[in-house]
Amino acid sequence: MNTALILLKNEGPAGLSMRKVAKALDTGPSSLYVYVANLEELCAYVLDAGLAAIERPDPGEGDWKARLFDAVYAYLKVLYEAPGLAELALTTIPVGPRSLELTEYILQRLYEGGIRAAAAAWGVDLLLLYASSVAFEQSSRDRKGTTLNLLAASYRSIDPQRYPLLTSLKEEMLSGGDGPDGGKERFRWGFESIVQGILRHNE
Repeated sequence: MNTALILLKNEGPAGLSMRKVAKALDTGPSSLYVYVANLEELCAYVLDAGLAAIERPDPGEGDWKARLFDAVYAYLKVLYEAPGLAELALTTIPVGPRSLELTEYILQRLYEGGIRAAAAAWGVDLLLLYASSVAFEQSSRDRKGTTLNLLAASYRSIDPQRYPLLTSLKEEMLSGGDGPDGGKERFRWGFESIVQGILRHNE
């Protein structure tokens, strides 16, 4: 899996194919089917290998919500820092042991907060989807060299009569920073909004 993970980091998802992995291992694609059933299973194992870098907070430190945020944010950073991993997280069913351990950890924190049954099960899915989508957006912009300058220029030039709210909120629309650390405040706001919604619908 390390070879496939290196290919993913160097080439993105396009580098993750049975043919390319086999070539890097100096073997034929058919030999890989001894270890994995198909490309989907290979992707699941590669994603799991990448998640080994996540450092989960000690369960005994801080309150449940602080530890929950730290775990979800650690997941975001790992996806962001390994090009291609965020896209893989959005398109791959996470079945490896590290994926399951992360899910179990988040469920434990939700249970500590009094969130049970369907609210916890659906909540963990929503939190991981939020983190992976933010990581994918930011890492994709970095890979393409895209900045928010174009969007900022668009907001400055729009017709205030047609878009009165966009005009009045143009600074706020772009606030909160960029990248995982620069955007931590904005990410925390989204996290809090999701958690409060889960608590409100905890039935």
